Amino acid sequence: METTRFWDALPVRAREALRQAGVTAMIRPGAFLTREHTRSSQVFVLRSGAVKVWVSRDGEIVILDVLGAGDVVGELEAVDGGTRHANVEALTPVEAIVLPAARFRAVLDAHPGAVWAVAAVLAERLRDANDLRTAHFPDDPERRLASRLLRLVGRFGTPLKEERPNGAARAPEDAYQVQVPVTQQDLGRWSGMGRRKVAQILSAAPVRGRLTVARNMIVVHSLDALHTLAREDD
Repeated sequence: METTRFWDALPVRAREALRQAGVTAMIRPGAFLTREHTRSSQVFVLRSGAVKVWVSRDGEIVILDVLGAGDVVGELEAVDGGTRHANVEALTPVEAIVLPAARFRAVLDAHPGAVWAVAAVLAERLRDANDLRTAHFPDDPERRLASRLLRLVGRFGTPLKEERPNGAARAPEDAYQVQVPVTQQDLGRWSGMGRRKVAQILSAAPVRGRLTVARNMIVVHSLDALHTLAREDD
């Protein structure tokens, strides 16, 4: 469930240098930070909100990741100077530090420890991509879906609070909520299956009654159920 956030991995001085080198931008939901196959020199360091990273193949949408506060967008193109490899679309209002790729690289050069922050992010994303790929051989849709849900909890999850009869709020152990508009169809596009398959998995053991995917909220009543679905003991 652990994810590597670029901002957290940066040395303190490098964080301040990025703040000074960039400008703060507010991005509305539905707006694109980047578009696939285009060239742009901008790098975005997300300070709040959530974005969806996706590509289009033969009219079908494939979701690559969902990123949030502390993540970075555009670092690949800043490194290799290539075209954008994916669309990045705001799911919620997003606040980001925006700076040209050349200025981003200059900050990394001036603060050598910052390069390792980029390396850590790329390594974590490669591991995640490899885990998702291996869950296709043999085909294991339950494991793929569970890994996506655990990734969302790791990035956006907050303890779920339940109201007691006396009005006091209680946070149950092992229960989280994710306030990001990710639908069952999105989960399918992210984990390589159709929406019907997602619905089938969510209605079967071990997650039946322990997980709710609504329009703007995912509620995980039992994290253990997701770990079991992910076959983490294999």
